[in-house]
Amino acid sequence: MTKGSLWLSLGLGLLAGLADYLGGFLLVRRSPSARALRYFVALGAGFMLAAALLEMLPEAFAVNARWAAALVLGGYCGVHLLEHTLVPHFHFGEETHEVAPLLRVKSSYAVLLGLAMHTFFDGVAIGSGFVVSAWLGWVLFVAVFLHKVPEGFTVASVMLAGGQGRRTALNSALLLGAMTVLGVLAINLEPGWVKAGLPLSTGVTIYVAATDLVPEVNREPGVRMALVFFAGVVLFFLLRMLAPG
Repeated sequence: MTKGSLWLSLGLGLLAGLADYLGGFLLVRRSPSARALRYFVALGAGFMLAAALLEMLPEAFAVNARWAAALVLGGYCGVHLLEHTLVPHFHFGEETHEVAPLLRVKSSYAVLLGLAMHTFFDGVAIGSGFVVSAWLGWVLFVAVFLHKVPEGFTVASVMLAGGQGRRTALNSALLLGAMTVLGVLAINLEPGWVKAGLPLSTGVTIYVAATDLVPEVNREPGVRMALVFFAGVVLFFLLRMLAPG
């Protein structure tokens, strides 16, 4: 990994992290533009799923043929276990449920913990991508960036629903951004970790796209959201046409 790629991956990780904060800011400020975030969820889901299956998965096997399959499964199952043990159920978007469990402070911080794990592996994915190639790094940055604003919006919404103030909601979104940068930094400090980091982040990405985001797409009536999801897949293929070699 060249010094230029190192700084580029860190810069893009920081940019992705700032998108988390932007999502929290939109929620706290009650911006009318926040309504459009559901389309970013659909677009990001399509792009992420295509990137994970068509780019991340083959590269994971290329860097660690022996253990890639087990690590991908481990990443997927690890997030599944986390979300169904420590973290209460939540949706990507504004939380409006008036049920007692969600309103408890403990539950809101549990959601923050779950999302923080997601965002750490977002950073690991970006960092690992640049270790393999600049092309893969850019693709994974786009995949991560597309769902960052809805992610920050979600965590801020959950914190407010849990009885926290606006400052805490914004700080929670900021924490998610910091975890993304931390994930990038971890791979930059020890590029050899890509052998585990890329397969693990592949499993996490598949889980987030297929299990967290796609159900949000399916909740919307009509075909518009489905079409935006497929637009995300098409966007991936358009970018893939620009791939070197």
